[in-house]
Amino acid sequence: MAEGSPARGGPGIRREGGAVSTRPVDPAAESADGRGGQAGRRPSGWHPKRRESSPARLVAFEVLREVDEDDAYANLVLPLEIRRAGLGKLDAAFATNLCYGTLRMRGRWDAIISRCARGRRIYDIDPPVLDLLRMGCQQLLGLQTPPHAAIHETVTVARNFFGQGAGGFVNAVLRRVGERADEWEEVIRSSTASRTEFLSLWHSHPRWIVEKFEEALAASGRDRDDVESVLAADNEPAKVALVARDITVGQLAERVGAARMEAEPGTLAPSALLLGGGDPHRLYAVRDGLAGVQDEGSQLVAAMLAGAPVEGPDGLWLDMCAGPGGKAATLASLAADRGARVHANEPREHRLDLVADAVEPWSDIVDLRLGDGRDLGSQEPDRYDRILVDAPCTGLGALRRRPEARWRKDPGDVPPLARLQGELLASAFGALRPGGALVYSTCTPVVEETRSVVSSFVQATERARLLDAGSIASAVAVREVAGYDGCVQLWPDADETDGMFLAVLAKE
Repeated sequence: MAEGSPARGGPGIRREGGAVSTRPVDPAAESADGRGGQAGRRPSGWHPKRRESSPARLVAFEVLREVDEDDAYANLVLPLEIRRAGLGKLDAAFATNLCYGTLRMRGRWDAIISRCARGRRIYDIDPPVLDLLRMGCQQLLGLQTPPHAAIHETVTVARNFFGQGAGGFVNAVLRRVGERADEWEEVIRSSTASRTEFLSLWHSHPRWIVEKFEEALAASGRDRDDVESVLAADNEPAKVALVARDITVGQLAERVGAARMEAEPGTLAPSALLLGGGDPHRLYAVRDGLAGVQDEGSQLVAAMLAGAPVEGPDGLWLDMCAGPGGKAATLASLAADRGARVHANEPREHRLDLVADAVEPWSDIVDLRLGDGRDLGSQEPDRYDRILVDAPCTGLGALRRRPEARWRKDPGDVPPLARLQGELLASAFGALRPGGALVYSTCTPVVEETRSVVSSFVQATERARLLDAGSIASAVAVREVAGYDGCVQLWPDADETDGMFLAVLAKE
């Protein structure tokens, strides 16, 4: 959670049947400054006239409350709320931009709100009212919504739910925000003690993540100052990438065109097509399993495992940490072309069910396994020709896709994950036969989870040899892929992918 942000939960908006209740509350039950109060409670017999609120803003507000109170994921609940509200295309797009932008830029908006709340500390503002203030900032400063509309509509929601006092507080704060719209970057820059602190606030990432990214950039051969470019890229929506599985990219492009959608070739993975807009699940090819939705970085992981050099047989592959199944499906499509089988292992049963759904088109060559990957090395030594260890990680390379994730991570998450990653890598190497190839990947650039795990293992393991991942990646990609010290680190700014780390090991 971001420093200075309110705790999740607390008094929230009232729900009826899982949706926001649009009946207003008693103004007397809410403090005049949006703090504490009886938010969401309405005395019996009180029936004030309802004022209409913007449906798109109500949807965004409901999703923000679910994210805050229930630890929900915006990408899962937002489509449900849009359908429930019956929003049209334009309103749905506005609600999406408002919701995702508010979540991504929470750190910046909190820094600005704290300077406009006239002595009110961020964590003293009632959480639902604070969400409305953040929504107002996103409209005023992020979406450039006309000030009158942004302020009026946000204040209307505040008054409908929390009474006149909260509405007046929201109105006053947002007017101060709007009055200095062109000055806030310099205001925050001049009031911070270091460049890192400024970047953390302005680009809305917890400071510890900024520092981890700086360290990872240096470790991968880039300048630490490139961190600002990485942070900015994290705040841009990720492109939708399609992966062609049991179909060629050309055939997939034809089907996209037939559906009156636009797409262009990927810039990294040979199996990729970048969708220009629209819902990819409208495509029959996606629904039938001929294609899927998968970031180009993840597609490259599968292509590198298939393209890594092996000596001897090549008939049995293992995806050690297969859930939720995207990479397993892509691996299965590649293995099928070679007459190989894939074992997909996952320790959690509900995630193994997701894997089963993903690999269903290749069920004749995929064997599902429920078990702890750390046991495979001792249970099945020297068995597999190719192994993918797509290890559980902090996920800091995918912040573009999960706007709330940055506020839920903690530096204390890293050490136990690094230990688990090392144990999984050691077990996988035990299950790899001599002459086989292993790809270790994570969706994070954090050094302790990437280079440190690999280098520590290689140094401690006599038969382990680190191959040149950059050369292997370049051989299977549509362009040259830069490696550094034998590994590949992708970045959202330079590569327009998630921040995937890849290393390739051979067993002598």
